[in-house]
Amino acid sequence: MEAAPRTRRAGAVVVTLTLASLAYAVMQMMVVPALPEIERDLGSDAGGVAWLISAFLLSTAVSTPVLGRLGDLFGKERMLVAVLAVFACGGVVGALAPSLPVLIVARVMQGLGGAIFPLSFAIARDTLPSERLAPTLGLISGSFGVGGAAGLVASGPIVDHVSWHGIFWLGIAMPLVAIVCVRLFVPPSPPRERVEVDWVGALLLAGGLLPPLLAVSRARAWGWGAPGTLALLAGGAIVLALWARWELRRRAPLIDVRLLRVRAVATVNAVALCVGFGMYATSYLVPQLVQADPAVAGFGFDASVTQAAFYLLPAMLAGLVCGPLAGSLCQRIGGRLPMAFGVAMLALGLALLGFVHDERWQVYLGTLLAYGIGLTFALTAMAQLILTAVPQAQTGEATGINTMLRTVGGALGSQVVATLVLGSSTRPTDDGFLIAFAACAAVALVALAFCLLVPRPARR
Repeated sequence: MEAAPRTRRAGAVVVTLTLASLAYAVMQMMVVPALPEIERDLGSDAGGVAWLISAFLLSTAVSTPVLGRLGDLFGKERMLVAVLAVFACGGVVGALAPSLPVLIVARVMQGLGGAIFPLSFAIARDTLPSERLAPTLGLISGSFGVGGAAGLVASGPIVDHVSWHGIFWLGIAMPLVAIVCVRLFVPPSPPRERVEVDWVGALLLAGGLLPPLLAVSRARAWGWGAPGTLALLAGGAIVLALWARWELRRRAPLIDVRLLRVRAVATVNAVALCVGFGMYATSYLVPQLVQADPAVAGFGFDASVTQAAFYLLPAMLAGLVCGPLAGSLCQRIGGRLPMAFGVAMLALGLALLGFVHDERWQVYLGTLLAYGIGLTFALTAMAQLILTAVPQAQTGEATGINTMLRTVGGALGSQVVATLVLGSSTRPTDDGFLIAFAACAAVALVALAFCLLVPRPARR
């Protein structure tokens, strides 16, 4: 008699965590198609509105490992509610923003939502029966790609028929609903023994990540060899070295750097860095490719903002199926082979988009392979491998580090391909798209090599 209530409670937890993850994933990509409209409305330029993406990624990269660790210390469901609340406040600020600086502040607030994923993974591990854990990880991981594609699809009609402010109003509703569901259905997770929070470590981590990410985001304007770019890269590396030294000496560090010595954790994090590079870069490239006017550029399909978003619709639908499928496969054979399969599909899809994009069906197929299948399998397997490689008390910080590195890879990839696709021209060229997609595919192949270094699962 007790099995049915437990099953219903577990189902409610799964739905709640998926909804929370979708709130972040949708808003992450929904702003991208609206950038030209925001630029015109606020009287800015392309470099100014690009900060709406860079600030979001910077905030996610810095805050995610910190908030994951705080969830381990003070209760994961409490931290999830706090993150969703800040995310919703960011939506309010964005919806009412009268200027670009205020809108950038809103995106920084929303970037804190990156911690939703590691917190959701950790809550799933704490609360769900073992037989439901792997499919749930697949569903949550799949929501990342599905939500991103849904954000791109929904952005066009909202911008065309309402305004870009409508995007941020939607960014208020979804996290508020998720907060109510968390309070109703997610049981409290027992906090660990109270210890002093390592705020010095948090500041050093932020100081180490911000300069190199800032350098990457501004390298196109300053130049990769400019003194300012090189100084920021070197300064960030020095501060990160100091941070690692500080954390190793702490009895209760904010992030246990020793986790990176675990082979399974180190190799999966290397895969996350490479996957992030291709993932964010492709979301930047595909809309530009299909919106190009073939009469002027010699390629593209002259798609509108709304039409461009629908090129990712097959990938979004495939992600809904592939997420649970990947989770079940990870449960049966472990995450190593599913992750390698996903990364291989990502590389294949990126290569196809680069070398063959003259027909619409080729773009549909490339995005389906790269996003719908490859990305979903890779993200699901990465989450499963990290959770099985670390003690349960460290799941928040371990998955937080993984999310952080994926975001760092995304910040790097989006800026690198922005340079490659232009080349020496002021407008994207066909050769530029080929080189940019080929570079992303090459990085995915590096990720595939790291997949082969992941330890094999123990024999049962």
